[in-house]
Order: sequence, then C-alpha cells, then structure tokens
Amino acid sequence: QVQLVESGGGSVSTGGSLRLSCAASQYTSFVGWFRQGPGKEREGVAAIQANGARTYYIDSVKGRFTVSQDTAKSTVYLQMRSLKPEDTAMYYCAAVGGNVWLRDPLNAEKYDYWGQGTQVTVSS
Repeated sequence: QVQLVESGGGSVSTGGSLRLSCAASQYTSFVGWFRQGPGKEREGVAAIQANGARTYYIDSVKGRFTVSQDTAKSTVYLQMRSLKPEDTAMYYCAAVGGNVWLRDPLNAEKYDYWGQGTQVTVSS
C-alpha cells in the first residue's frame, strides 16, 4: 500500500507561482497530479515516470507547470508558474501500485492510491 501526503497549496494572484509536493511511502513507477475545480470533472494535469525518465502534461499547463522527482526523498513536485484563475482547483497526487507501465499516465482510472488533496486558489 502506497501512502501519499501532499503539501504546498495556497492562494496566489494571477501570474503567481506555487510548488506542490507529494511524498510517497514507497516506490511506484508512475506518479500523477490531478485536479478538480468547482463544478468541473477531475482532469490529469501532469505525470512522471519513475526516476524522471519521462514526463507528461495536459496541453493547458505545458510551459507553465513542471513535474519533477527527488528520488532520495521519495517526493514528486509540481512547480506551477504563471498561474491563472482557471487553475483554481483541489490538486491530488496519485500513484500506481508497484512497477506498472502506463500508456495513458494522465488517466485517473489507472491509479491505485491517492493523496488527500491540497487546495490551489488563483485570484484575478
């Protein structure tokens, strides 16, 4: 069982930055970041393959968000820059169980473990 603990959410103005952290209790081959805004469906934002071999992003955050990994700390980060009001959402990190290959790492249904979420609010 993988336990995930997120941190780093908060409130910023348009154009601001935040860095989210996701600490995992054990190895997992993929970690994804997902968000769900008010009245919206959950969507995959970014994902990273183990050891940072490959990263994935939804089009709306490309060039603004960066997902990275500190293997020594078993922590995955989501650096968010140039934030927009439409980025306002509850952000969750998720992990797969064990050494599994994901063809679609931004598909929430592929993940087995979820963190508690951290709120990001961007004001205009």
